[in-house]
Amino acid sequence: MIKLDIINEVVNKTGITKTKAEMAVETVFGKMKQALEQGDRIELRGFGVFTVKPRKTGIGRNPRTGAEVSIPPGKAVRFKPGKELQTLQ
Repeated sequence: MIKLDIINEVVNKTGITKTKAEMAVETVFGKMKQALEQGDRIELRGFGVFTVKPRKTGIGRNPRTGAEVSIPPGKAVRFKPGKELQTLQ
């Protein structure tokens, strides 16, 4: 499923125009991205929780040359599915 599929589903379920549906979907995803950039936790009941976790520094290897490469610290988005999503059948 891609973003366009979600937009089309919103259009089919609500009957609003495709432009307004696209604006609504873009707004939701934009706000989610903004919240995660600020380090906030996003909880969608019945779906799951998005959190931002710090990532440690490390040493990796360049697969072509075998040379060691320093991996800088960063942040990674993590998703923990909710109970209803875990019990899909």
